[in-house]
Amino acid sequence: MLANLHVKNLALIEEADINFKDGLNILTGETGAGKSMVIDAVHAILGERVSRDMVRNGAKNAFVSAVFDELSP
Repeated sequence: MLANLHVKNLALIEEADINFKDGLNILTGETGAGKSMVIDAVHAILGERVSRDMVRNGAKNAFVSAVFDELSP
């Protein structure tokens, strides 16, 4: 299970740490709040190619990391 997602300089996200809990986790917010960027960050962690255009304007690079926990039986 995804426990934590750290995103830095990805599109409009300057820096964010998102902690996920057991059960249902829902991303909500206004249009343009960055929900799709969080999903794109997960895709990057899972090996999907990321365009250079996704790096935040003015930043040299972007960084995404994730922590996964084992599921309890």
